[in-house]
Amino acid sequence: MKKFEIGIYSLGDYLSDPATGSIVSEQQRIEEIIQAAKLADELGLDVFALGESHQEHFISQAHAVILGGIARETKNITISSSATIVSTSDPVRVYENFSTIDLMSNGRAEIVGGRASRIGLFSLLGYNVRDYEALFEEKFEMLLQLNKESVVNWSGRFRAPLENAVLYPKPLKGRLPIWRAVGGPPYSAVLAGQQGVPMMLATLGGPATLFNHSVRTYRDNYIAAGHDPENMIVGVTNLFHTAETDQEAFKNFYKYINHTFLSANGHGFNREAYVDALDKRNVMLVGSPETIIEKILYQYDVYNNDRIMLQLDLGGMPWEQVKYNIEVIGNVIAPRVREEIAKRQLAKVEA
Repeated sequence: MKKFEIGIYSLGDYLSDPATGSIVSEQQRIEEIIQAAKLADELGLDVFALGESHQEHFISQAHAVILGGIARETKNITISSSATIVSTSDPVRVYENFSTIDLMSNGRAEIVGGRASRIGLFSLLGYNVRDYEALFEEKFEMLLQLNKESVVNWSGRFRAPLENAVLYPKPLKGRLPIWRAVGGPPYSAVLAGQQGVPMMLATLGGPATLFNHSVRTYRDNYIAAGHDPENMIVGVTNLFHTAETDQEAFKNFYKYINHTFLSANGHGFNREAYVDALDKRNVMLVGSPETIIEKILYQYDVYNNDRIMLQLDLGGMPWEQVKYNIEVIGNVIAPRVREEIAKRQLAKVEA
């Protein structure tokens, strides 16, 4: 039976607290991210992931550097990205960075490669946003090749060719786990399946059944491409916030997610999209611990996923609330979820 993994992730949001208007220093915000990873490790969670952004209201522009710090502050937790924007990065440098993190963490590093949900970094880093899809597909394929081959020969549109290139250092086990981040139209799920890589499915709001089309598409194409079904892995990302009661969690989280959207585009989070946040079928994990446990198990029954990643530090949320949420996940939610999923897995084996 596969172990069901529970992790937390951050996009490195850097905003004022909407309740007080105050904002911590850049140094403190980075330290809070490191402390969140350290706490998650101490509580026995499986994964901590950090994404990169290159614009205002974010602090994780150099996400690999921060993950390197986390590698030295933790002992057991998998260190991942959420996501590494392959489109505007040199795959050689991505591979070198994460191979180094892998060695620093004694083999705990992985990469989730993504296209970018915010496009400001294209002009900043010298790329044309009109090449949005082509950049990602070419560079992601290159990254996979770098991971598979010890001597690399490669050529493409957006980078100088490689001739008999050898990369150093090598990951501890020779290769890194490389996931493909999938969101929006299911064609990306098609390619993840064809490439035979793990899929990380981004969800924001709405019913879980809406996203299951991408999961089914991924699995169908994975098998059709001739990959071993035993190696097929699905991860799902969810917004998360808990409190003692459903109504307290519902009311409190809205001000942070609304603040995030106001800062990003001047429009708050759609209240109509939020009104069903407590519904068991909604992918947004908001509510009391009991409600969230029920929602995670419902999603597992829909997706049969292998990993769930929880985003909880958005919108200028103060550290004490973030810390409380991680503690509830580690002490209450994760043990119950693991126990219930183990029962479901055992029942399938015995059926």
